[in-house]
Amino acid sequence: MQRKQVLVQLNEELLGRLDERASREGRSRSMLIREAIEAHLHDETEAEMDARIVAGYERVPQTDEEEQWALAGARSAIREEPW
Repeated sequence: MQRKQVLVQLNEELLGRLDERASREGRSRSMLIREAIEAHLHDETEAEMDARIVAGYERVPQTDEEEQWALAGARSAIREEPW
């Protein structure tokens, strides 16, 4: 994948923390910044999906029968766990 260079301005404290972590983990600043952005965007996408799921259940709530079915399935799955 082709990459483009982007200028990011950081204060001294944040830059120091970034450099400390990069040194400790043997990775570059760029790699850590890329991973942080990817994680942030992933979290945002997950939150959007969660909100859509909630909105869907608000528009079309589960019936009592569906809730009982889900509860029975959860109980069965818990019983089968090798705790």
